[in-house]
Amino acid sequence: MFEFEIVKKCKVTGARAGVLHTPHGDIKTPVYMPVGTRASVKALTPEQVDRTGAQILLANTYHLYLRPGENLIKQAGGLHSFMHWNKPILTDSGGFQVFSLGDLRKITEEGVWFRSHIDGSTHLFTPEKVMQIEKDLGADIIMAFDECAAHDKPYEYVKASMERTMRWAERCIQAKTREDQALFGIVQGGMFADLRRQSAKAINEMGFPGHAIGGLSVGEEKKVMYEMLEITTPLLDEHKPRYLMGVGSPDCLIEGTARGVDMFDCVLQSRTARMGTALTSRGKMNIRNAKYAADFSPIDPKCDCYACRNFTRAYVRHLVSVGEILGATLLTIHNIHFSVSLMEQMREAILQGDYPAFRKEKMEQMGYGCIDIGHDYALS
Repeated sequence: MFEFEIVKKCKVTGARAGVLHTPHGDIKTPVYMPVGTRASVKALTPEQVDRTGAQILLANTYHLYLRPGENLIKQAGGLHSFMHWNKPILTDSGGFQVFSLGDLRKITEEGVWFRSHIDGSTHLFTPEKVMQIEKDLGADIIMAFDECAAHDKPYEYVKASMERTMRWAERCIQAKTREDQALFGIVQGGMFADLRRQSAKAINEMGFPGHAIGGLSVGEEKKVMYEMLEITTPLLDEHKPRYLMGVGSPDCLIEGTARGVDMFDCVLQSRTARMGTALTSRGKMNIRNAKYAADFSPIDPKCDCYACRNFTRAYVRHLVSVGEILGATLLTIHNIHFSVSLMEQMREAILQGDYPAFRKEKMEQMGYGCIDIGHDYALS
């Protein structure tokens, strides 16, 4: 049911255009996945999300386990039926959320004991329990249970954490039962090159149909994140999709793709929209600024989303300024459409053999500077 085919690869960078086949449809890569944490992309209906061009959504295991519970979603026929989304869905394992609880959780070899951030009740996530939850949620792509160590943790802590994550990955493989779900293993190892290599090799040898790269964009400089990608992606089977977890700013989408990543997700698109920020072809725009009060041009003249085709900066600024929900809706539509469209442009550039020039031009237009790709990696 799951097959990944590479259609074209860039001869200069690691960028590639592919197709991932799933039970709920094909996904053209590279792809940005909007985040529907609680089975909903905030401020949008599923139809509105669909019209942005989104091919796949991400939902969160931790939050859905706490409310409304995987049993209720199973009774509803799974996430696709529950949230009325007929395209592919990916669920993360909840690992990032559990480990961000700090003092509210305790890690053991068995799993993680944690207290709910909602009511303080105590719960245990084990690899087996997470596989059961994700099975009941029914997403097409599911994630193995892992620990996302903070970027500033010492070497010995990260080493022990990574090795435990590898053991948990093996337990996830044993516990997975549904053939219509693809289980991705997750590479960890913090900001340590040798640990990243060790983890990537171990995950690659386990036979997962796809690989995720976790523990990045957690506070480190972007240059460091790209260095870790350059270490990691060449060690992962090139015939399987690579997913960089929790990363989705426009510059990271472009630079991550240049380093061999196929799939991205991020809450930035919807979260910044609710704060009045638009992602545009010329960089970020704070629509709250007074200079847009009488600006009757579209949010982004180069964008053809519903918001840009029908409304002005002045109107959207008014909505945001007075707290109207429609302001968040229009900016979320725009930001997701912008990101989806950017991925489509990247894919076309790869297919046409123009990705290096496209990368340079887009990064300059948006006010970013390209970060050099490691020489050895570029030639690998």
